[in-house]
Amino acid sequence: MKIENCEFPDDLLYDSEGFVWARPSDSSDVTVGITSLYAAVIGKPAKVTARPLGATYTTGAAIGFIESGKYFGPIRSPVRGILTAVNEPVLSHPPKMIEGLYGEGWFARIRPSHLAEDRMGLLRLPAGREAFSRQIANLRVRCFAAFPDYEMFEIGTECAAVLVKLNELLARSERGEVVHLVTDDPTAHIEMVRWSDESGQPVIDERREGNLFHFLVRKVS
Repeated sequence: MKIENCEFPDDLLYDSEGFVWARPSDSSDVTVGITSLYAAVIGKPAKVTARPLGATYTTGAAIGFIESGKYFGPIRSPVRGILTAVNEPVLSHPPKMIEGLYGEGWFARIRPSHLAEDRMGLLRLPAGREAFSRQIANLRVRCFAAFPDYEMFEIGTECAAVLVKLNELLARSERGEVVHLVTDDPTAHIEMVRWSDESGQPVIDERREGNLFHFLVRKVS
């Protein structure tokens, strides 16, 4: 389910903040990861660390920490239990966490001690939709199709000049990197379609908020 463009799979359980998801399994361990909402708060992570394995953690206790250029905060356990595993590829390559939020980007596994009771305090969808929508509004976050490496805020600048700056930025960027462009030029949509066709660089997401246009561009060549 998408809530304000943030993805929340229907088959998972969530903490009350909408920051952490939990997936119980037949093996008795609960897989834990961060949500698209928390990822939007964090941005592209630069460092992910885990607390000691084999220790017992209470609900809400930090089982790890995540850091980006603009944020540092905990990854909290949604259930009580023993931390049995962490996703080593995520620790060694933090962006992997947001590249596969609900799959290969999982963070940890916990062997729960009171799962039946703890489940009562977790949210499901669609029941949690209103709470998550309020949280997104309160935090003023935006969820996009990818997490940008660069931000361009071009307010009051004609689109032709904006595209010159965009081309210059992409020329300095690595293949696969993403630019988030914000402009108030009313011709932006038409100009971006034309520019993408001519340059071969795809616009992977776009939306309008009031008089502002948001575009995500990925460098592919």
